[in-house]
Amino acid sequence: MQSKVKLTKRQIKEDKFTTFMLGARRQFQENWQFYAAGVLGLLLIIFAVSWYINDSAAHQAEAEAKFARAVLDYQAGDNQVALLGFDQLLNEYGSTDVAEQATYLLGNIHLSNKNYEDAIRYFEIYLERYPDDRLNRAAAQAGIAAAQEDLGNYAEAAEAFAEAAGMHPEGPLAADYELGALRNYLNVGDLEAAEAHYNTIAEKYADTNPGRSAIVLYNEKGH
Repeated sequence: MQSKVKLTKRQIKEDKFTTFMLGARRQFQENWQFYAAGVLGLLLIIFAVSWYINDSAAHQAEAEAKFARAVLDYQAGDNQVALLGFDQLLNEYGSTDVAEQATYLLGNIHLSNKNYEDAIRYFEIYLERYPDDRLNRAAAQAGIAAAQEDLGNYAEAAEAFAEAAGMHPEGPLAADYELGALRNYLNVGDLEAAEAHYNTIAEKYADTNPGRSAIVLYNEKGH
């Protein structure tokens, strides 16, 4: 009668490991196509992400160069060329960072050119698309107000100026916006609304140029 061979714990572990490795090797040999496809897919994803990042960076750099050119044209007073440059930015580089400033400047240029409907359109686009910059948002709203005032739409102008003042009450142009609201509420004869804005100006901005203008204006038309 043969005696049983007793395996040590180490031998048992080694035997299990060997069995596992042989099984894994057999499984890999039988399914290597799937493993290869998975690795290839992962490499393609990595390549696509890398290409997208590099392409986006190049796109952004092109947009910044065109934006700088358009700004130089704008600063030189060549508004028509600047308009073409900023408009091209929105059409071809609308997803880049400079599109925000291009939209605002398009509204500003159209306002200075007295193209009021276009100015309102671009300022409204700015307000719809870009929620973060409170200073520019208030300025865009005030741009709409100024366009409405020049068009003779005093009620719309008054509301727009009042909204601009509320968007950034601690901003550097808040007193001007309050004055614009006061002026246009007086134009439509809404003395109650005019008085409310006058009181705000007298309380917060009495020693500023808009504050002093408001006092003169209100004393002339408010009583």
